[in-house]
Amino acid sequence: MWTVGCTIVVLNLSNSVGLQADRLLSTLTIIFILLVLLGRNKKCTFLLCLFNSGLMVETEKFIVFQNVSKCLLTLSVCYDFAEVLRWFGERVDRIILLFDAHKLDISDEFSEAIKALKGQDDKIRVVLNKADQVDTQQLMRVYGALMWSLGKVINTPEVVRVYLGSFWAKPLQNTENRRLFEAESQDLFRDIQSLPRNAALRKLNDLIKRARLAKVHAYIISYLKKEMPSLFGREKKKDELIQRLPEIYTNLQREHHISPGDFPNVTKMQDMLQHYDFSKFPSLKVKLIEKVDKMLASKIAVLMAMIREEESKQPPAMVSGGAFEGSQDGPFGQGYGEGISAGADAEDWIVSRDKHRYDEIFYTLMPINGKITGVNAKKEMMNSRLPNTVLGKIWKLADCDQDGMLDDEEFALAQHLIKIKLEGYELPTELPMHLVPPSHRKNPTADAMYNHTED
Repeated sequence: MWTVGCTIVVLNLSNSVGLQADRLLSTLTIIFILLVLLGRNKKCTFLLCLFNSGLMVETEKFIVFQNVSKCLLTLSVCYDFAEVLRWFGERVDRIILLFDAHKLDISDEFSEAIKALKGQDDKIRVVLNKADQVDTQQLMRVYGALMWSLGKVINTPEVVRVYLGSFWAKPLQNTENRRLFEAESQDLFRDIQSLPRNAALRKLNDLIKRARLAKVHAYIISYLKKEMPSLFGREKKKDELIQRLPEIYTNLQREHHISPGDFPNVTKMQDMLQHYDFSKFPSLKVKLIEKVDKMLASKIAVLMAMIREEESKQPPAMVSGGAFEGSQDGPFGQGYGEGISAGADAEDWIVSRDKHRYDEIFYTLMPINGKITGVNAKKEMMNSRLPNTVLGKIWKLADCDQDGMLDDEEFALAQHLIKIKLEGYELPTELPMHLVPPSHRKNPTADAMYNHTED
């Protein structure tokens, strides 16, 4: 597709030959809006890639991935990027700010870009890329410096989520934090993959936000209309009201009990008001305000319940393909063969490898009929110095027959779970099948396999 002054290339990368009408309309809408926002910039090239799970818009240092109508955004300068950012920021589901571990400075342009996203703070995530180029001690300092820098430009009470990692295909330069990087990358992928799941709910939240903004605009416009003189001195009064706009905001907040976050940007509002005749503004229509309040108070709750009901009847929607394809499956998935997953694909019971050591401890605890009591087991398990809540969970997992006592296999399992927890891994809510002691398995061949391994 060729346009005057700009080159726009559209590629359909979805598996299907056809393209749904709503996605095509969304694509054409974005093209039109970009052309309007960029004005007469003749040095812009766009690449629009259509995927099964979304749309990606790419130009020079400007990338947008959007799930059907929205999703992911990073941006740098080559035109009036603040206005473009603001437009996309209101429509995307996730905004990702990318930093390199060795280059943390926030330039003036980047700072202005972040400020343009004001009001979309819940969508912002931060990625600290190339974190493998520094060691653990340096990474701690870099992370602290990044959080300090972000605190000056992102004014939110909540701490912004920062993902650490190395998001490219090159080998890690420092592998000491490999497990951390893998966990962080999986968290980021899960966050992006889950965006379609709550798409309808986010649209409802956008509706609520726009309804509140419409109410605020009505109060502002009607107040300015009321303050204008009927005949003389209109221009002078207009300039005075524009200068007093911050004070007017404060008065309206108190009078109508409105949150400051619902008000539009005061500087931008002052600039826009310069071009309007206040005497032609409409008066406040109380009945319309009451309808909006009624909608926010009652009908929104009904819509939310309907959305939840519809989502429960449908399979969860997920972003798929690309980096998300098979990232959690196979031997290279996060945590595969580690912690509680160790021994999942082994023929023998993994606990049996250290059972001879656990048996020595077991027989010093005076077993009765091949089992030790909870009191005796507690004394030994307390030596791990783990909290009682954790030890209680381990006991529940290890006591497979739930008789309040442990046989030699159950005791060995408890010691194995303690070892896993001390190594920093999480415990499961239910015991995986590969950790169930052979004598407690329903599979009749389990005992034979275990005895063969012991021999």
